[in-house]
Amino acid sequence: MTETKPRDVQVFPIGAETTVLRSRTWDRLKFEIEYALQRGTTANSYVIQGDKKALFDPPGESFTEMFLKALQQRFDVKKIEYVILGHVNPNRTVTLKQLLELAPQITFVCSNPGAIALRSLLPDQELKITVVRGEETLDLGKGHQIKFIPTPSPRWPDQLCTYDPQTEILFTDKFFGAHICGDQVFDEGWTAFSEDRRYYFDCLMAPHARQVETALDKLADLSVKFYATGHGPLVRYSLTELTHSYRQWSEKQQAQDMTVALIYASAYGNTATLAQAIARGIIKAGVGVETINSEFAEPSEIQAAVEKSAGFIIGSPTLGGHAPTPIQTALGIVLSTATKTKLAGVFGSFGWSGEAIDLLEGKLKDAGYQFGFEPIRVKFKPTDVTLKLCEEAGTDFAQTLKKAKKAAVPRQRVSDSQVDRTEQAVGRIVGSLCVLTAKRGEVTSAMLASWVTQATFNPPGLTVSVAKDRAVESLTHTGDKFVLNILREGKELRKHFLKPFGPGEDRFAGVATQEAGNGCYILNDALAYLECSVQNRMECGDHWVVYATVENGKVLHPEGLTAVHHRKSGSHY
Repeated sequence: MTETKPRDVQVFPIGAETTVLRSRTWDRLKFEIEYALQRGTTANSYVIQGDKKALFDPPGESFTEMFLKALQQRFDVKKIEYVILGHVNPNRTVTLKQLLELAPQITFVCSNPGAIALRSLLPDQELKITVVRGEETLDLGKGHQIKFIPTPSPRWPDQLCTYDPQTEILFTDKFFGAHICGDQVFDEGWTAFSEDRRYYFDCLMAPHARQVETALDKLADLSVKFYATGHGPLVRYSLTELTHSYRQWSEKQQAQDMTVALIYASAYGNTATLAQAIARGIIKAGVGVETINSEFAEPSEIQAAVEKSAGFIIGSPTLGGHAPTPIQTALGIVLSTATKTKLAGVFGSFGWSGEAIDLLEGKLKDAGYQFGFEPIRVKFKPTDVTLKLCEEAGTDFAQTLKKAKKAAVPRQRVSDSQVDRTEQAVGRIVGSLCVLTAKRGEVTSAMLASWVTQATFNPPGLTVSVAKDRAVESLTHTGDKFVLNILREGKELRKHFLKPFGPGEDRFAGVATQEAGNGCYILNDALAYLECSVQNRMECGDHWVVYATVENGKVLHPEGLTAVHHRKSGSHY
């Protein structure tokens, strides 16, 4: 992230009596996996000025002061009658408190889970709350008879979309967003946002694809001009395409032939963030995830998810030295439901102690379950490094399940002559043997790569194919930097990077390196290196083909020969 623009609030009319206030930052707000691309974000709030005025989704405390200043400059805050909350986030507490000081007459409109959360966040306030339990309407006057549509999910059980038939605007809260900051309000040239939207979906929506599909069904019959999203550009020009993509991505996630039940509770959002990162890693490896928030799930839902899963993972905060009651209930269901052949995992966050994690680990070990990764214990708020560890743990968990399934299928040994002729032919494609090293912030990674080729003369550029489940994949998005270390024949460096690495393990331990101009690592024993910048990438089956331009490079050992990788089959490396 090279931009250093200050935070601000962009105010723009988007329809009759309807205005968006886009609280913008070009920096990353906090450590959550969906922000990992570090392209900034917007927190979009909206005002409808009918006979009665309504404010939608005031932003979090990062924007409180500037947002309220912009709101007061443009509107008579004392005349705002309703604050509509698509979901209740603890991060909004400061803004809501100050808003109530300016306009104590406000009535909050939210779902029942949202009302419960709101009262817990503002216990000292006398709150006026209208609870939406079904698809109620609210008449704001001037034709704005807005309709509420509950769209709950495990991560946001209180989520609420709102539709205004007068302007045909659908206020979508978390749906259809992207964490990207810019000057344009709508999504002109929307293909430039495609990568960010897909990443946002994979991080936030894919773990509860079933609920996403249910929400899409609820919204399908509405006549919509554009989506007023909670984050990023408003969706007008790509409305049909993005809606179709959400449907397609959700169906693909649910169609996976193997799933993991990911069960958690979260007191302050930290455990939910860890769950999100683990789910992201599982999804990368091509395994489905059924995310379950035990605080809101029925026992029958937990039981059904565990029964159909190939493995389960449980996460818990520690409250008063104990696991919360919903997690203890979920653990009991798991122990009575899951066969001992199912792979298990445990994670959690805590403030001063981690008894809940110890409880989960001990009970599952005593019951005879095998673990797919070492229990993850995170004190206070997770960091980028912690989230990367969680993602890698999720990927390892999924890969273990896939290997076990493959091993259970009897295999018949075949000679080279019996291998499919096409696979033999594809395997004769030879590539330079390289090590791709990448770094973003405090997170580093590396992989051995042989599917590399020069792609352009001017500018000098190359492509490298990166498997979706590789740890380094999340560091090879557009705008990221990496170093391509070209190996030389006769050296043992490749052996180091051929070995399997555990989640969060340092790929460079014991390897002589130096820092390149772009911050990534040069391997001192490499034949040559190229400093690269990712320009774009294309999804191709089980890999991403990454195109990068070369910004700098050097031959370190002129006398050496380039190492190449010879294969007998095109079906594996």
